[in-house]
Amino acid sequence: MGPLGQYADYGWGYYYFPKLEGEISNRMHFRGKPVLVWSLNNYLGLANHPAVREADAKAAEAYGMAYPMGARMMSGQTAYHEQLERELAAFEKKESAYLLNYGYMGMVSIIDALIDRHDVVVYDSEAHACILDGLRMHMGKRFVYPHNDMEKLETSLKRARKLTDQTGGGILVITEGVYGMAGDLGNLPGILQFKDKYGFRLLVDDAHGFGTMGLTGAGTSEEQKVMDGVDVYFGTFAKAMAGIGGFVATDKPIVKALTFNMRSQIYAKSLPMPMVIGALKRLELMRTKPELKEKLWTIVRALQSGLREKGFNLGRTESPVTPVFLQGGLSEATQIVADLRENYGIFCSMVIYPVVPKGVIMLRLIPTAVHTLEDVQYTIDSFSDVREKLDKGKYSDGTIPAVADKY
Repeated sequence: MGPLGQYADYGWGYYYFPKLEGEISNRMHFRGKPVLVWSLNNYLGLANHPAVREADAKAAEAYGMAYPMGARMMSGQTAYHEQLERELAAFEKKESAYLLNYGYMGMVSIIDALIDRHDVVVYDSEAHACILDGLRMHMGKRFVYPHNDMEKLETSLKRARKLTDQTGGGILVITEGVYGMAGDLGNLPGILQFKDKYGFRLLVDDAHGFGTMGLTGAGTSEEQKVMDGVDVYFGTFAKAMAGIGGFVATDKPIVKALTFNMRSQIYAKSLPMPMVIGALKRLELMRTKPELKEKLWTIVRALQSGLREKGFNLGRTESPVTPVFLQGGLSEATQIVADLRENYGIFCSMVIYPVVPKGVIMLRLIPTAVHTLEDVQYTIDSFSDVREKLDKGKYSDGTIPAVADKY
């Protein structure tokens, strides 16, 4: 069953596959009770923005959910798909862009299409699962360097260069912009200091950075002022844009090569028109409503500074992703989450081993533009209560009743 599947029968519908109901917002319903939700990547609050809802509804009414019918290469091309690609490329200051049906499958296919057995990949040890799955198909060499360790990166680049001098291939370096669990940033300037010396191309997965980082929201490369140094930029619609799909932005020749070699797009139905027209509206709001990102960061700063002032360990986050690290095992973790949901009305995600080391509990909070400062203060106070209970052993001595395994 694997590391997660071993818990498949424990708390189904509560800890795994829980049902949040109601309109996507800071407050929804869980098992019939209202909860304050910190588990949705609705960073800019666009999921239920009136302009977005209107655009989605009008597009669905005009085109239905089927059009265009077929893969883009065969029968699924439209002027709206091309318009969205042009606007995304301009937003990212790249020559061209190409739409992806899903971010995860898109990244897997990007890696598969960019490299062959002669090429060498160098990647960060904390790379997302979609990157690792893409690399599983790579028949050439790959080297992993410890997270954001620039000295070890150069060691890997030296080894890669030695190999490509023999094979005639190239080097692809892969990093994330924002790391979705810890919330820290990939060291793009640090990576790019080696670019001229080793002649690699840089692919950045910026799923959590697109729309949240940088002056205009163009992402981590804009935040770190290295947009020109990123050769291939990947963004998803599933986070800040609160939709489905994604895109890759890069030079025209690379987009052309990807267009004819990305199997996840060649052999898949084109994005439905409501998704495309809806994404155009979302991108417009990102460009023209900077107050959305400003509100997000008001909440982020209040939440993170407030938790730190109370002595909570947030690790190395530099982004809206807010991990709260506590000490304990599976039993304590499940009771903490149950206590938060049942007695405090707070719904957040729980991360345990093997994602984090044994003995560590990570409660992962995702602030959004629809949260309020009152939400923040209530959460800080509640977390302080929970930590006090944890320190007194109340989550391990049976003082807090465990929630039933089945629902």
